[in-house]
Amino acid sequence: QVQLVESGGGLVQAGGSLRLSCAASGTIFSINTMSWYRLAPGKQRELVAGISSDGSTNYQDSVKGRFTISRDNAKNTVYLHMDSLKPEDTAVYYCYAEIKRFTWSGRGFYWGQGTQVTVSS
Repeated sequence: QVQLVESGGGLVQAGGSLRLSCAASGTIFSINTMSWYRLAPGKQRELVAGISSDGSTNYQDSVKGRFTISRDNAKNTVYLHMDSLKPEDTAVYYCYAEIKRFTWSGRGFYWGQGTQVTVSS
């Protein structure tokens, strides 16, 4: 079994900051890509940021310069530091990870349960 557990969401005023965390637990041999997605009411789920096992990152254009994704491989944890938050950042944020559980297995795709981020104007 593998679980992704997110934390750090909440209510913040526009211009404020939040840091999301997502820890993977269970039987894990290696983790490839770790990402954050978000789902806002009336919209499709979208990729916010991703980070590969070697630290390469990519961001959605609307968050570049404001959000920073990072990971701690020793803790199997990915973070999303969000600065200069805007009301349009309001959404449920989901953690995603590509995980190899055993040396002989392929990659599995796992999602967290989601954490609500609300930015008030």
